Amino acid sequence: MTIGTEPAAAPAQRPARRASVFERLAAFSHQHRWRALGLWVAVLIAVTAASTAVGSDYHNDFSLPGTDSQAARTTLQKHGSAQAGDSVQIVIKDRDGLRGRDIQQRVEPMLEKVAKLPGVAEVRSPYEDAAAFSKDGTVAYATVTLDGKTEDVPKEDVVRVIDTAKSVAGQGLQAEVGGDAVRGAEESEGGAAEGAGILGALVILVFLFGSLVAASLPVVAALFAVGTSIGLIAMASHLANVADFTPPIMMLVGLGVGIDYALLIFSRYRGELLKGVRAEQATRTALDAAGRTVFFAGCTVIIALMGLVALGLGSLQGVALAVALTVLVTMAASLTLLPALLGILGKRIERSVAKRAAKAKRVEGAAWRRWATGVQRRPWAALIVALVALGALAAPALDMRLGFADAGNEAQTKTSRKAYDLLGEGFGPGFNGPLVVVADGGSDDAAQRVRTALEGTEGVAAVTPAFPTQDRSVSTVIAFPDSAPQDEATSGLVERLRSDVLPPLERDTGADLLVGGSTAATEDFATTVSDRMPLFVAIVVGLSALLLLAVFRSVLIPVKAALLNLISIGAALGVITLVFQHGWFGVEPGPIEAFIPVMIFAIVFGLSMDYEVFLLSRIHEEWERTKDAPGAVREGLAATGKVITAAAAIMIVVFSAFMLSPDRMLQQFGLGLAVAILLDAVVIRCLIVPAVMQLLGRSAWWLPAGLRRVLPRVELERH
Repeated sequence: MTIGTEPAAAPAQRPARRASVFERLAAFSHQHRWRALGLWVAVLIAVTAASTAVGSDYHNDFSLPGTDSQAARTTLQKHGSAQAGDSVQIVIKDRDGLRGRDIQQRVEPMLEKVAKLPGVAEVRSPYEDAAAFSKDGTVAYATVTLDGKTEDVPKEDVVRVIDTAKSVAGQGLQAEVGGDAVRGAEESEGGAAEGAGILGALVILVFLFGSLVAASLPVVAALFAVGTSIGLIAMASHLANVADFTPPIMMLVGLGVGIDYALLIFSRYRGELLKGVRAEQATRTALDAAGRTVFFAGCTVIIALMGLVALGLGSLQGVALAVALTVLVTMAASLTLLPALLGILGKRIERSVAKRAAKAKRVEGAAWRRWATGVQRRPWAALIVALVALGALAAPALDMRLGFADAGNEAQTKTSRKAYDLLGEGFGPGFNGPLVVVADGGSDDAAQRVRTALEGTEGVAAVTPAFPTQDRSVSTVIAFPDSAPQDEATSGLVERLRSDVLPPLERDTGADLLVGGSTAATEDFATTVSDRMPLFVAIVVGLSALLLLAVFRSVLIPVKAALLNLISIGAALGVITLVFQHGWFGVEPGPIEAFIPVMIFAIVFGLSMDYEVFLLSRIHEEWERTKDAPGAVREGLAATGKVITAAAAIMIVVFSAFMLSPDRMLQQFGLGLAVAILLDAVVIRCLIVPAVMQLLGRSAWWLPAGLRRVLPRVELERH
């Protein structure tokens, strides 16, 4: 029939208008909402049950192949040295002196019990070594050598050592236990931080959407994603090296990112409902628009985290992979679980949105439009003030000292801190950070010559006799610095031994001389991170800039984004330095954990791109439509300012909540992320970006003709 030929042309046009992958995904999840929800519930239950049954095998690996400290440890392990295993110290003190027979009769039986405990390889009593007594005889220590590295000894074994040692205390005798293994066994669990973060995020969402049901959707999606990710990583820890501090970081990032991504999609969904669009079509449009932004942002975070692999640090690679998996699962939940929840609760949300819209007196985005106009009137003033403020915050980061916290940074109520203070009181501050000098091979008098050289070295307080290994081919000399482990003087001593003191002895004796021990290992780790940081930054910034170049088809936009992200991250690191290194606000001063800068850089750089893309995609859309550069900036900020501010506020609350954690590393991590997001959302997006875009004008979208021809066109949002 000829009458059917005319309508038949319509299907032929459909391929050009075919729904995107994001639309089809939204439609499927919306239509099969209960099936999608059931699948996520089943996955969460299965993963949780499996991980509970299998358990976890988190393992810290701070080994650095190719460094002196690692070579020293490997040599001692190979030749059967007692110093190859980590040790803890049982420190005793009595003001009336410890050499009395009554005290010895109390201490010796306790040490015999400790020697028989699981995980203990050897116990050396202070009554067997006169050097284990302080000069006044009031402080002494027993060395408990463990049968492996700290991370390999079960915490329950260390707890038994602590309990047995402290059982002798009383009647004027004080007994404390110190060492890295003791610090690990004393660590308290978190929980309050995560709960406070979720509660704070929920409060912000309720104020934003005016409905508890609507506010709970991003939180529910984030919890599903985080719960699934933690279970998967717990099982993966049996196959790969995953540090024991990984789960809290996964929660920190997963909750912040999950709520953030779900908020971006839900905000677009709500905007479509306000236009009168039906719920299912609103879901499809939200996923096709904001879903693309979420996908791009998630990929950027994952790329940034994968850049950590370039550092070649085993301890960080497991963390990076775990957090990248969390972001991936979070992204999947935002694109599949959230549409299903919108389908289930769509009617209630629709009524709530309509009811609130009817009460609204202001036009959405009006305040942000006025703000953008004000910044555009004085772009130089806004830019200069913002950059000066960020520069002032970033300046302290230039003096950042990387390392690891030790017992001296612990609370004064912990036995590890008390033991640390007693050893410092009795034997000097350097006693808590001994340097283990290993002499491998060479002449028969090599170890003795090393000891003599160390005794004459400035900065060395005391030196032990040489301890031979079981096969007597390797000897160990322990040197105690004048300064505390975290002092710059100790770092200088390690460098001086390696560059000035030991090389001449190596040539004269033919021995391989290595400086090891926990203090030297910390220096090696910090140096390695600092040396490889430029490569890591170049990889992350370069890949992210290429993505932005393809998306916005502009040369200056990626350059601007990279520079501004670097400035905000620098300012965040400056704040961490002021608080944790210089001891602001009553915080115990100490070094910044060596992996904090690279972890913060990877995560914040990715999250900053999230806001960058969300804002600039709207500006770019207006530019393509009107070719009015100032107007595009105003409309872009008007459309996204509220959402960016709310998303940032949620992330700041979640990250800041980790300041409640007893763990110093998590406190630094949470503060750094919170400050970086605050500066990025408030100073960068609301001040600097509008000012820079106003100054650049039409040139902001400049792209050389040759590059325009070869560059692929990437659609971030379809409107």
